[in-house]
Amino acid sequence: MKINRVILIVLDSVGIGSLPDAHLYNDAGSNTLGNIARLFHDFYIPNLIDMGLGNIDPSNKLAKTDHPTAAYGKAIEKSAGKDTTTGHWEICGIVLDKPFPTFPNGFPKEFIELFEQSIGTKTIGNKSASGTAIINEMGDEHVKTNAPIVYTSADSVFQIAMHESVFPIEKQYEICQKARGLLIGDFEVGRVIARPFEGGSGNYRRTSRRKDFSVQPPDNLLDAIVKSGKEVIAVGKIVDIFSGKGISHYIKTANNQEGVNATIEAMNAPSDGLIFTNLVDFDMLYGHRRDVEGYGRALMEFDRRLPEILNNLKNDDLLVITADHGNDPSAPGTDHTREYVPALTFGNAVNPGQDIGIRQTFADIAATIAAALEIDFKCPGKSFLLEIQK
Repeated sequence: MKINRVILIVLDSVGIGSLPDAHLYNDAGSNTLGNIARLFHDFYIPNLIDMGLGNIDPSNKLAKTDHPTAAYGKAIEKSAGKDTTTGHWEICGIVLDKPFPTFPNGFPKEFIELFEQSIGTKTIGNKSASGTAIINEMGDEHVKTNAPIVYTSADSVFQIAMHESVFPIEKQYEICQKARGLLIGDFEVGRVIARPFEGGSGNYRRTSRRKDFSVQPPDNLLDAIVKSGKEVIAVGKIVDIFSGKGISHYIKTANNQEGVNATIEAMNAPSDGLIFTNLVDFDMLYGHRRDVEGYGRALMEFDRRLPEILNNLKNDDLLVITADHGNDPSAPGTDHTREYVPALTFGNAVNPGQDIGIRQTFADIAATIAAALEIDFKCPGKSFLLEIQK
């Protein structure tokens, strides 16, 4: 059966168990899905269970089904790292030997001075911090001095928080673009992130106008699809992660519900190629904040919307559901966790219940999508299309 379009949904940070090398990242024992199932007693995701999510790793205490409706398995992150950019790039066929640099103790003084000179103002912060915490810690000083708040995390990011009444949003993006241009060589972090906020003292809150400025990726699956004459429609932060490269159209979204809505709208419009969606709430709102119940409820919300996605699939569509890394809300700290990711594949062309086992790289997903769309694309991954086809 010919496949004309693939819908690829990344459940941001929904890992399914620690990788064999997780101890090298201080992540031994991490298991985002497994620990949510263990700790959140009201956790109920029947539609994902029906697809075979619980069959991937029976030790996760997720229910198994005797008749999965999807093909199922899990994949190893072959790249060094556990950040958003690395994970998404590997899903699209890019395997990185060297991780993007991190700066847990803040960026070197000489770089901060260079950045300040470039934007014409002093900055404050320059430390690893929670984004919601640092705007309330330093928001008053920022408003008083007009000094942007610079901070990072265990991820490879240079984040800049600015109040929208102090710096209009376009000015914030301009400042981030300047940072992106300076962050090269040993300082080439995966993403520069604009973190606009609003509100008053003691009640500062982020707005929805976040914007990521990623490193330009090498040629990848997205470029190959566009080159073939097909479309890549990006939903959520995909356009930022790939710096707009290899993307035909994009739809920005503020949360998971908007992401699902936009995905379904794209599915109902005529297109061929790839609809590529990132649903960010799991990671941004609950994983980093170590909120087990919030994370579990967000997964339940997605599960309730899943039948809408399935019901809007066309006969020649292929649905792939996966993740880009873990972010175990029960783990210490606030960082991503080094984990396997699930791989669920559904559609008329798929033999339901097929176990694709442990894939040796996320890039197997890229290879499979390329094979399904009959696109010439070479990458380190191995297609599992023949394993799942009826």
